[in-house]
Amino acid sequence: MEDVIILGTGCAGLTAAIYTARANLNPLVLEGTQPGGQLTTTSEVENFPGWPEGIDGFQLMDNLRKQAERFGTRTEYARVERVDLSDPKVKKLYTEDDRELQARSVIIATGASPRLLGIPGEKEMFGGKGVTTCATCDGAFYRDMDVIVVGGGDSACEEALFLTRFCSKVTLLHRRDELRASQIMADRVIEHPKIEVKWSTVPEEVLADESGQMRATRVRNVKDDSVYEIEAKGFFIAIGHIPNSKPFEGVLDLDNDGYFLTQAGSQVRTKVPGVFVAGDCADHQYRQAITAAGMGCQAAIDAERWLAEG
Repeated sequence: MEDVIILGTGCAGLTAAIYTARANLNPLVLEGTQPGGQLTTTSEVENFPGWPEGIDGFQLMDNLRKQAERFGTRTEYARVERVDLSDPKVKKLYTEDDRELQARSVIIATGASPRLLGIPGEKEMFGGKGVTTCATCDGAFYRDMDVIVVGGGDSACEEALFLTRFCSKVTLLHRRDELRASQIMADRVIEHPKIEVKWSTVPEEVLADESGQMRATRVRNVKDDSVYEIEAKGFFIAIGHIPNSKPFEGVLDLDNDGYFLTQAGSQVRTKVPGVFVAGDCADHQYRQAITAAGMGCQAAIDAERWLAEG
């Protein structure tokens, strides 16, 4: 029986591990399919406090892991496929190889996976070569360059508007002939002098230069089937995220998009006492490394207090 099991090794999970380990709870952290989380795909992180020159995303997560292990955190690879939270004293987690793990408390920090397009060149140039899913994280690297944003909702519009602070031109590709975003966001995008909207247009391939960096995107107009290239150095995908919450469907409260819902007055407490959530699996608004770390801290402190009361 574990005092606490933490699911996920991104910023939220490892911060929760640091705090629970320092509280002598000897946490067990389970890694999923992407150890270290989304940040490991980012070549340079410039907005995490304490790194004035920036830090490689993989290195940052490795530092967090070592810090957690220093205080006694144990880490093992396991993917949880189903759970039984019906017993208030014993939370049961079942892994893909049908092992049963038991804990008094659980912190879910499973993150969210960005929706990708599945087009040629996307994976090859992801993470430092032109393709990204986070303007806030990577926009400053494309100062005075032309970039492309894909999407038509509020997130895509926010990304496009944010990028105008750095980039010389932002081309927004949208497969329909009107934006799905709220009217005020759509108006801001359409009226912005740095943004050009390509209606009824979908990307078909991200094209690389001789050094393997992005040089352009081949696009197609869905109405007349015309195909052409748009030169750009950055390609920002903003078509949403998928929270990694599937094992908890029907057990914990989720919103319509699959994000964990928390109790009133808390960012991290679920409806099941002793089960807490942190990071991108519960946060569809900010989705930053530092906010995930903050939620991991909250979840760990709340778990420690809940265990002490029990």
